[in-house]
Amino acid sequence: MSGDLRKMMDGLQEWSGSAYLFVESLMDKVILPNLYQDPQWKLKIFRVLKLALAESTGSPDGAQILKIHCSDPQLIVQLKFCGQQPCGRFLQSYRERALRDALQDRLGTALGLAQHLPLRLELRVGSQRLDLMLEEEERCLLCIHQAKPDRLRDEEIGELEDAFRSLTCDPGGPGSLPPAPEAPAPETPAPKAPALSSPQLACAQYFEFQGQQFANRQLTLEDTQKFARSVGRNWRTVGRALNCRALREHDLESLAYEYNRDGLYEQAFQLLHRFKLAEGRRATLQRLVEALDQSGLTSLAEDLLGLPGQRKDQEREEEQD
Repeated sequence: MSGDLRKMMDGLQEWSGSAYLFVESLMDKVILPNLYQDPQWKLKIFRVLKLALAESTGSPDGAQILKIHCSDPQLIVQLKFCGQQPCGRFLQSYRERALRDALQDRLGTALGLAQHLPLRLELRVGSQRLDLMLEEEERCLLCIHQAKPDRLRDEEIGELEDAFRSLTCDPGGPGSLPPAPEAPAPETPAPKAPALSSPQLACAQYFEFQGQQFANRQLTLEDTQKFARSVGRNWRTVGRALNCRALREHDLESLAYEYNRDGLYEQAFQLLHRFKLAEGRRATLQRLVEALDQSGLTSLAEDLLGLPGQRKDQEREEEQD
């Protein structure tokens, strides 16, 4: 009887869970975070995500989007699953790559490409990568269920939801969804290659370091990896110097504790990862270089900028003299 009672109690409670879907374009000229930050493209990309998620869960509200983070080169979509059954369908669609295929086809159509847009997807709950356990569906469901959504829907997402609903209110009914291969008429005259590349130039500002000018671009995965390999135990000092609201002292302590077993590389990597999630377009090369310089790590700043180790050359010359 206790088992039956437990099932009854579970049935009275709404099953929910949360996960993060990482979406990255494998086409060099298409940088999804830059496109999403462009007002002309934001709703189109949101619409693609909504339709693909609805197909994967079998319900328009099976997976709700709470927030979309821009972390070059990835879009990070925070999802809330409303019900175990829709979540199970989503995992099956993800495992069988049906979700990826739907996103690739819809994005290719929306961007006016002659073919689909190749993508790399990753599914995470906290530090756990669900891609490594997809065959164990019950384990994945448990991880997602235990990760309760830690936020309400973002205000910007609410506005996009309203705009999305206005697009899908057609004679077919409020719950109807257009078929995957077809795009609506307004999306037909999609910008060509020059328009796709223009968001990459959005950070066309420059900063000066050691008498030279450098483009103030957003931080890349390569920057993060290079930083994590070289900064060592000084990552906390750099975290303080970044002057980021998401990296206050208690946040740094939490990060150090959470990734203690993974070592210094992972702690430093996660530091910049959180910096990029929190700051978006403001997570620039200039801010990292200045933080490194303030922390006495000028040689690492030079390495990130591709400078030929000027200090080391000077030291060698002084030793020879």
